[in-house]
Amino acid sequence: MKQSKRHQEIIDLVMSQGYVSTDDLVARFNVSPQTIRRDLNELADENKIRRHHGGATIPSSSVNTAYSTRQVLQLEQKDRIAQALVRHIPDGATLFIDIGTTPEAVARALMSHNDLRIVTNNLNVASLLMAKEDFRVILAGGEVRNRDGGIVGEATLDFVSQFRLDFGILGISGIDLDGSLLDFDYHEVRVKQAIIENSRCVMLGVDHTKFGRNAMVNLGNIRQVDMLFTDQLPPASLLEQLQQNETHFEVVV
Repeated sequence: MKQSKRHQEIIDLVMSQGYVSTDDLVARFNVSPQTIRRDLNELADENKIRRHHGGATIPSSSVNTAYSTRQVLQLEQKDRIAQALVRHIPDGATLFIDIGTTPEAVARALMSHNDLRIVTNNLNVASLLMAKEDFRVILAGGEVRNRDGGIVGEATLDFVSQFRLDFGILGISGIDLDGSLLDFDYHEVRVKQAIIENSRCVMLGVDHTKFGRNAMVNLGNIRQVDMLFTDQLPPASLLEQLQQNETHFEVVV
């Protein structure tokens, strides 16, 4: 493959996935790691990507990938992650479900459960779960974002903070290699922090593209997560933190 075509494909992958690893690119293009590192350095110099340890991210840390794109990215992986996660939620439990495409996959996976009580600021989740007669769905008040059905704002934060529930199911835009949990929207992050503070067990489902992905708002640290579910083994620095914190984590294949 010509270098120019490979460069464009790398840019397309980064823009659609948010993060790509050097190892994935080596396997995809069947070239040496040195070639991929040179490609990434050249693209970073042109500000077309942001070079990152072990891979590359989108050049901007202030704008997320479009919701319609995120809905179809890593779809099978998100469904498998969701199925693994819900096996730890018993019937009769109470839970928060956050904004995000992975929390929406979790909502779909919960349809075989019984007698759940769900608080959510995700209009898509509420619309899905309200069809189950033995579920009680409590929808947070606030401003509805037309781009993704998320509900955010001061009213949402106040509403969520009233509850103390068994499980909090988070969505996240990225996890830095130092363990920082990252997102793009400050108002959304404040609601996520309230979910963390008011959940007895914080559960996070992430596909591998979120490891090392950059976003501008720091909402917390991976140490605050009780259970993590993903589709590939996390990078060594994150894996070490999970083990030191004795965080339950599962790699779903």
